[in-house]
Amino acid sequence: MEIASYLIENKATVRSAARQFGVSKSTVHKDLTERLPQINHYLADEARDILQFNKQERHLRGGQATREKYLQQAAHLHL
Repeated sequence: MEIASYLIENKATVRSAARQFGVSKSTVHKDLTERLPQINHYLADEARDILQFNKQERHLRGGQATREKYLQQAAHLHL
């Protein structure tokens, strides 16, 4: 429940929540998608909304990270 609260309050990713709580991404995902609905259905619904949003945005974040990587490489070549 702590992980779900953290995820919801911070609109965090699974990766950042895992880092914050010192567990694996798999553990966070399993806790939020399988265990939490059995404990607190309302909290699970909110967490699921955040997970779904992050999943939809994932390709954009990855594309942005790749763009920044190549911009940095280009900047180093021109120095």
